[in-house]
Amino acid sequence: MSEIACACSLLGAGVAGAVFALAGSGVAVAGSAPDVTGQKYSDAQSAISGAGMTSVVSTTVGDQTAWPDCVVTRAQQRTVQPPPDSSGSATTQMLVSLNCEAPIASATKPGNPAASPEGKAAVAAAAAASSG
Repeated sequence: MSEIACACSLLGAGVAGAVFALAGSGVAVAGSAPDVTGQKYSDAQSAISGAGMTSVVSTTVGDQTAWPDCVVTRAQQRTVQPPPDSSGSATTQMLVSLNCEAPIASATKPGNPAASPEGKAAVAAAAAASSG
């Protein structure tokens, strides 16, 4: 009976070691991706391509601004493997979610409320742009 218990504990330790090794390798890859959350998509695209990745828009919310002016609300890195039996190599992509609502809501356009943190920042930016 002790031989079975010993084999099980060795198997458990091996599985745990493999899980930690995989988790560690995932963290290393994710660390190389730029943090583009909160940036305009045009700026995020530059950072993503500068890191050797391709940006892919996975979701959008709203239709009040053009994609370059939308704000990235989420970014996730993924690796796309080449087709089987090809000589291609894997490509790394950054999936982004965009908020394309107007920076500030109005009576005719949806957007951030002027009292929200995002709305206050947009109001301040608009005031600075008009005064300068």
